[in-house]
Formats: sequence, structure tokens, C-alpha cells
Amino acid sequence: MKIIAVIPARYASTRFPAKLMQDLGGKTVILRTYEAAVSTNLFDDVFVVTDSDLIFEEIVSNGGKAIMSIKEHESGSDRIAEAIADLDVDIVVNVQGDEPFTEAEPLAQVLSVFENDTDKKIDLASLMREITNEDEINNPNHVKVVVDQSQFALYFSRSVIPYPREKNVGVRYFQHIGIYAFRKQALLDFYSLPMKSLEASEKLEQLRYLEFGKRIKMVETTHVGIGIDTEEDLDRARAMLRDI
Repeated sequence: MKIIAVIPARYASTRFPAKLMQDLGGKTVILRTYEAAVSTNLFDDVFVVTDSDLIFEEIVSNGGKAIMSIKEHESGSDRIAEAIADLDVDIVVNVQGDEPFTEAEPLAQVLSVFENDTDKKIDLASLMREITNEDEINNPNHVKVVVDQSQFALYFSRSVIPYPREKNVGVRYFQHIGIYAFRKQALLDFYSLPMKSLEASEKLEQLRYLEFGKRIKMVETTHVGIGIDTEEDLDRARAMLRDI
């Protein structure tokens, strides 16, 4: 299988504009994320896909590979699908552009599900971690997922799922970790399909896959991503980098 990583990188950000071009220990956030993905040695190629000339030039001028988005996009999957449409590739991994401390282990976990999937029953794979803290469970910014006995996703929601009408029945709660590995065809199918009501309501692109019958294999992990969504996150990342 030919496996690539694609890092969707928008310049604009509602909560923290231009966050990917912020300085993080002498390098920009997006450059550190790109270099971290390359250093995992899991991929045949790594690309940044961006709508920004600044980000494009930042990657290319430092010896990396970047692709300019032709269109405006609603989601990361749309942006990636456009970029990889003409590439010879089997599996595409979406690496978040604001995670400069990307590690090999969680990426290897999500890729592992395709190794024995000879019948191609898995369209895409992603990660989840158990959460027990009530604040995390109730936080709408922490997307929850429920799975079947074979660890395929049944539903994702910002709400508490399952709803705890009965206590003490052994229910476990899982937070979705937004690392994805896609079969190329699943991405191309997504790109051609319309947004339906579930995705529009929850603002979760993974629901489009479920609404159109795609199968998402979930892998349990203890990984917690370190994303940069605010200036406070950037300050913490700088402190972490100093401690490494």
C-alpha cells in the first residue's frame, strides 16, 4: 500500500487567526507539524494542502511539499480530497496542522487496521480515548463516539452519548480523537456527496461518512493530542518545547 500524510492548513482561524504561522521555538507551527509528520517515517510522502500563499511558501522554502487548494472548502476532508484526486495512493492520513507534537504511535495505531483488511471492509479509521471526567463527558467541544462490538462507529455527537438514563450498567464514554486514515475512494466519494442534516446539525464532517454508509473503524488509544487553538495553547506549546 502506498500511504501518504496530508496536512490541511487554512490561514484563517475563527478563534486564533494565522495560528499556523505563529513562531514556535524559531519555526512556525505549520513547519513544525510538517517536520513531525515526516520524522515518523510512516509515510511514502507528506504534503501540506493550503489556501494560503504564505503557508505554501513557508513549506516549500524549507524543502517541504505543498499543494495549493483550488476551491474554498467546508471541511478538511473536502480540501484533502481535491488535493489527492490525481495522486497514486491507497491510504491517506489526515494530520492536523495545529499539532506540532505529532507522534508516530497514534498514527501507526490508526494505520494498523488496514494491514489485514483484504476485503476492504474499512473505509476509514480513527482514534478514540476513554473519558471518565464528568466535565469532559458533558463538554460539547469534546466529540463523543459510540461503537458496535467490532469497534465500528455507530454515531458521533457533541452531546452525551449514550444518555445515562440507567446508572451503573458499565457504560464507557469515548472521546473522538481527530486523526483519520482514509481509503482514497472514501475521500473521493465524500467530496461528491452533499452535506445532510446530521452533519449540518452537529457540525461534524465524519457524520457524512456514516449517513452515506461508509464504515469507520475506531481504535482505542491513550493518546491525547496537543493542538493549538488559542494563544494560551501556543504559550503552553512554547513551554513544552523549552522542556524537551
